[in-house]
Amino acid sequence: MVSAPSVSSSITVRLQVQARPTAVSELTTAIEHAGGIVTALDVTTSGHERIGVDMTCATRGEEHAEQIVEALRVLEGVVVERVSDRTFLLHLGGKLSIESKVPIRNRDDLSMVYTPGVARVCEAIAARPEDARNLTIKRNTIAVVTDGSAVLGLGNIGPLAALPVMEGKAALFKRFADIDAFPIALDTTDVDEIVATVCAIAPVFAGINLEDISAPRCFEVEQRLRERLDIPVFHDDQHGTAIVALAALTNALKVVGKEIGTVRIVMSGAGAAGTAVLKLLLAAGARDVVVCDIEGVVHTDRPGLDASLRWTAENTNPRGATGTLREALVGAEVFIGLSAPDLLTGDDIATMGSDAIVFAMANPRPEVDADDAAQHAAIVGTGRSDFANQINNVLAFPGVFRGLLDAQSHQVSSRLLLAAAQALAEVVTEDELNPTYIIPSVFNPEVTTRVAAAVEAAARADQGETGAG
Repeated sequence: MVSAPSVSSSITVRLQVQARPTAVSELTTAIEHAGGIVTALDVTTSGHERIGVDMTCATRGEEHAEQIVEALRVLEGVVVERVSDRTFLLHLGGKLSIESKVPIRNRDDLSMVYTPGVARVCEAIAARPEDARNLTIKRNTIAVVTDGSAVLGLGNIGPLAALPVMEGKAALFKRFADIDAFPIALDTTDVDEIVATVCAIAPVFAGINLEDISAPRCFEVEQRLRERLDIPVFHDDQHGTAIVALAALTNALKVVGKEIGTVRIVMSGAGAAGTAVLKLLLAAGARDVVVCDIEGVVHTDRPGLDASLRWTAENTNPRGATGTLREALVGAEVFIGLSAPDLLTGDDIATMGSDAIVFAMANPRPEVDADDAAQHAAIVGTGRSDFANQINNVLAFPGVFRGLLDAQSHQVSSRLLLAAAQALAEVVTEDELNPTYIIPSVFNPEVTTRVAAAVEAAARADQGETGAG
């Protein structure tokens, strides 16, 4: 699948151009003929014979950007002065900063913010550790923790290269839930070291968001941290994905008039995200689920299953299917992809049952081209922002953590995840629901507040049952 031009690969080209009536149209035509999309044009300087122009356009990537620049460079009377990658410019110096919430204007302020006045607050917390939530940043701060081993679709690129993603995640926490989040990129992939390090820094935080840690280590990291810490631990690649996928499926099934307990579901992907989605689907009432990985259908007689795949085999596939993903897909009513690009074609989707639902969520290239799938499926969703029904984790994690922090929760339960999914699904009203709108926009102002309220209520119910809080 050839990706479409995207703002994520946009460039701004500063040009000097002869001041002739056709100058602007020549520039835009050259960009469009090269396959770019002009998004802005600004005249920066003007003289009797020449004008300075900034042309901003979306491209398909670095190679395509170079082709566009060359198409401009060969135009008569055009001089290319500078080319700027807008995404790189946005990241210069990082995307985060730390600012003081209180003024330090004079000695009185200094004596309260720092010594000697701060000592009184330290003594109060030493006497009542729970007061740290009210008297420090702990109240509203989480750690976004990675080891850089499974970053986006890039794989094991290490902690330094993962840092821009963690910064971005922290920025989204602030934008959508007013939560202060700090990126923690660990220079180790050893489970023991990860767990020990996170436990050692945990006093600063009210929650831990695990991010981009490869399977199956991520399962053990999360489990051990949950056992040792008294703050919620949430692996967004698992549970954020699961919440949004279930919310989208809930509404998609409403559109086609089916029930989750009766449809045949085929999943591609048995890693962290796939396993979490599977478990939440089962908790929501799914009964007929077949999971496939790179070796085909996961079933109990398949040799070499690790502990996670063994659990999957024992809790899915009630019809005893074997074989390939394509074979499993025949007659299925729902496909959920959390795996790799270009595994299926439109012809494969055509073999599914009537009113099929396809969620091809691999990024940036899905398991099947969305346009090809839409020729045969009733509803199609992807992880991409340039197609209808974007199934994006940002719909979940800000509201989830807002609710967890507001409840001062100590854990993340299945009931809580189900409540978040249901609340997210209900943001789309019955009047709004249709095949191209089964999940709300990430900028819908009700998303975070509705999810947060549902999570807080579920967390308080969990605390009431356990006597926590």
